[in-house]
Amino acid sequence: MKEKEKPSHTGHRERIKNKFAKNGLDGFMEHETLELLLTYSIPRKDTKPIAWELIKKFGSLSGVLDASPQELMEVKGVGKETALFLKVVRGVYKKYAFSKLKKADIIRTPEDVANYCRASLAEHKDEVFEVIYLTVRNTVIGTEVLSVGAIDRASISPRKVVEGALKAKAVGIVLVHNHPSGDPSPSMEDISFTKEVAQAARILGIMVHDHIIVVRGGYYSMRAKSQI
Repeated sequence: MKEKEKPSHTGHRERIKNKFAKNGLDGFMEHETLELLLTYSIPRKDTKPIAWELIKKFGSLSGVLDASPQELMEVKGVGKETALFLKVVRGVYKKYAFSKLKKADIIRTPEDVANYCRASLAEHKDEVFEVIYLTVRNTVIGTEVLSVGAIDRASISPRKVVEGALKAKAVGIVLVHNHPSGDPSPSMEDISFTKEVAQAARILGIMVHDHIIVVRGGYYSMRAKSQI
């Protein structure tokens, strides 16, 4: 009796997994990385066309991972479980970035927090304001999101920032927020707000080390620009 032939995509799935096992993701294009991920949530189906459709719809791998489950399920072949799986992957990366940041011996430069900031905020569709709490040695105690939406006096105040730092027993903080527009330049409101926070914090012995604005592929440091 003739042996039953395997579906054509079976060999491709095996090849892409073997490629990863041998060299990691080095040499993988974005759609190939997504193909590989999808093999773990979509059994017995060719994941290549689904990966291409996702990239086409959202523009990039980061765009796919930042999409909502509802948006992901608009692509044929992506069900509820696959959409949830992709959000888990995104969440794990954020946890990983924060874990790396927290394990660092000391934060010296904006670059030391840039990777976490990008993972946490750069692709967010809303403006999000987050605070990183630091010890006297500038090691990370934790982080806290204090506002989602435009930074204004109605949503957040310098007092709220300082109260959070006191509760965390922090002696230093780094302010972080994103600009969904893609322009990292601070507004006059951003600058004045930062100065108010720094002044309020200084009275209680807390130092504002920096205010970093993140966008896709970049960031802006107010400390580097002498705006604090």
